[in-house]
Amino acid sequence: MLTPPPDQKEANRTVRVFALTSFLHDVGAEMVFSVWPLYVRNVLGANMAVLGFIDGLGDAVVSLSQAVSGYISDRIRRRKIFVWMGYAFGGVARLGYAVSSSWPQLIPWRILDRSGKMRSSPRDAIVAEASMDGNRGKNFGIIRLMDNAGAAVGVIISIVLLSVLGYRNLFLLASIPSFLAVAVVFFLIRERRSEHIHIYKGIRLKDLDWNLKLYILLSAIFSLGAFSYSFLLIAANSFGFKATTVPMFYLAYTMIAAAASVPFGRLSDRVGRKAILHVAFFCWALVSIVFIGWHSSSGIFLGFILYGLFNGALDPVQRSLLAELAPPQFVASTMGGFQMVIGLVSLPASLIAGLLWDRFGSGAPFLFSLVLTVIASILLLFVKERKRGGA
Repeated sequence: MLTPPPDQKEANRTVRVFALTSFLHDVGAEMVFSVWPLYVRNVLGANMAVLGFIDGLGDAVVSLSQAVSGYISDRIRRRKIFVWMGYAFGGVARLGYAVSSSWPQLIPWRILDRSGKMRSSPRDAIVAEASMDGNRGKNFGIIRLMDNAGAAVGVIISIVLLSVLGYRNLFLLASIPSFLAVAVVFFLIRERRSEHIHIYKGIRLKDLDWNLKLYILLSAIFSLGAFSYSFLLIAANSFGFKATTVPMFYLAYTMIAAAASVPFGRLSDRVGRKAILHVAFFCWALVSIVFIGWHSSSGIFLGFILYGLFNGALDPVQRSLLAELAPPQFVASTMGGFQMVIGLVSLPASLIAGLLWDRFGSGAPFLFSLVLTVIASILLLFVKERKRGGA
């Protein structure tokens, strides 16, 4: 059975605290990542395959760290420690980026940074346990809203300060918000120890119903083509936009994603998760089409708007549907296991995209992604949503 939910006031407080920490951490994160691909490629001299490898490695580490933290979190029946340690890892990594002088030196710091995503599965489990079917999408949407609001602030700071501080000092400054997030979680989150959580032994096909298997499969297929945002920024740069202009496209994306998160989450509470996931996939397909053939300023701007809508729809709804399909006693572990599967395809996803770019040109990875998106959308038609009463 699920852990009995706290009272509504305590549940709302938990969501607000995590919303604040998500905002703080993403301010620092996007001060780095809004200029990351330009720094790696134009300053440190990496080609697209190397950029794809570094980004793919980071995505793989994200997913594997969430799988491990989800399992251990359920085993020891503790969530909070993984959350504040995850934010701390991100802050330390940004200090490491600031002292790196070549792209190979970025790799250990990138691994540490993305290992900080171990916070996500335990945090999402806390949010899921504090939610009911009628507000779960909204709660995840609120957190995603603050993620993207923090990202927008971080991008604005990078646009204003990059020419003044330079990359390294900007990265040093970016560590501060994450350390503030550590303090907020450490002092303001009250953890309830549940006796109703059991150990999830790991993903085995025979342990999963066909519905969850299909959902994991289609998500993996989609993720194989969902390469990192770095390719969109480099594409904009290669189509003639200056390095100082490119972060503005990123800002547009984050603001759209922030504005769309809660409405999409609430809409999924009303019309179902699958419908909104189809919207997310459709938006990504349109992004791919735009970057394949529409290289004007209006086309690229539209592409980033669609990318914002895609992220605003995908993240809260994907998590909500997974929480509802997961065995109720293994929510954190299932979320972590799901992310582990996604992680297994994240490394080749961006690496393949980089190789396709270097070999066939900028349109090739987007065409490859478009085909996989269509396949994933068709498979999603056969997933059956399942609602549960209570939290």
